[in-house]
Amino acid sequence: MLMGCGAGEPDVPQEASGSLEQLAERARCAKPDVRADTAELRQASCATDDGTYVLLTFATDRGQREWINQAKDYGGSYLVGRRWVVSGDEDTVTAVRGRLGGTVETAAPHRPQSSHGSHH
Repeated sequence: MLMGCGAGEPDVPQEASGSLEQLAERARCAKPDVRADTAELRQASCATDDGTYVLLTFATDRGQREWINQAKDYGGSYLVGRRWVVSGDEDTVTAVRGRLGGTVETAAPHRPQSSHGSHH
């Protein structure tokens, strides 16, 4: 039985690990612009030849999963690794996957339910 290798699928490296700075370097983000630096997560914006994206690292698996679940409400493409996420458009996420490995997760935006019964 053949395992999921789609036609035209680029070679995906072994999943990267490390600090925000180590992941940024491997993703060819020369100057990560750190926007958040807390005990729970670190977040940086990256602008590369592949496009602009956000790179996040997490202190725990649970914190990462909670962030992804909330982010998916807004839709988008996410490259997910062990305690890190790259968020950007689909083409950018796919290009970065060629350097960091990981799994691509996508989501369509959800309509906010609170708007149905809101009174202004």
